[in-house]
Amino acid sequence: MKVPEELQFMVNARMPQKTTDARLDGKRSIITGATSGVGYEAAKRLAASGADLVMVARSPEKAEKVREELVSAYGVQVDIVLADFSKLAEVRRAAAAILAQFPRIDLLINNAGVHRTKRTLTEAGIETVFCVNHLASFLFTRLLLDRVIESAPARIIQVNSEGHRFSTVHPDDLTWERHRYTGLKSYGAARTAQLLTVWELAERLQSTGVTINAMHPGAVRSNLGLEKQNDLIYRLYKRHILTLFLKPPEISGDALYYLAAAPEMAEVTGKFFNLTIEEKPAAHALDRELGKRVWDVSEALTGLNNTV
Repeated sequence: MKVPEELQFMVNARMPQKTTDARLDGKRSIITGATSGVGYEAAKRLAASGADLVMVARSPEKAEKVREELVSAYGVQVDIVLADFSKLAEVRRAAAAILAQFPRIDLLINNAGVHRTKRTLTEAGIETVFCVNHLASFLFTRLLLDRVIESAPARIIQVNSEGHRFSTVHPDDLTWERHRYTGLKSYGAARTAQLLTVWELAERLQSTGVTINAMHPGAVRSNLGLEKQNDLIYRLYKRHILTLFLKPPEISGDALYYLAAAPEMAEVTGKFFNLTIEEKPAAHALDRELGKRVWDVSEALTGLNNTV
């Protein structure tokens, strides 16, 4: 029996995943959210392949611990840039620090993300989940983009989520004042916005030698949603019940590495992957007219000009 298209992601999650033996010796790889979960496993896999890392992290203590581990185990160069992605000014400072220090960027993985069960706003008045999960990675990517293009061939990977299926994005109500806020809806809206701008960027990057793709990292154990700002009941549910049904995050690290290193992925761009299986996103995440509106409002909120 043929599975309905909207449920195909459940089948894809159980399919054998693709792997690669390709190495990334000496390749400069920028990764956000690398101190735990999916990002940590990806950082380990990249370091094991010989890649030099720049970890963008919020906690200096956690980042230094991971840096020491990776340097000791793999002998690669690991640098740390600190930034809180709920503050766009810090995103700008992080990008500036990277541009000042590193003449090449071969790989950019935007992995940092949050989940909120309650509606909260950043200091700048932006809904937190939308800011961290979409605007920050949008701004960070755009600020680094010229350097990535200069380094081509290069790859950009947006760690997204099947959660984009939970909700479309409302460009005229990004702070959820007129729509009912739930954790799933806000997360879905932010991930939808991120996907919509992936398609736009993929078009703008044609013929540059730079690819950009998005991926769902699998239903794996992570700290996402365990932030103290979330409901205690939700945190207890995720930590002690939901976690029992989740897979180890190593599978996410392996999948990210495949997308980052596999030779057969060199020219693949503008796609969404469930781990390593190409997949069709939800219909609302393919609405190109909506995507153009999201692009424009994202540029406005981040203070960017249309320079790509």
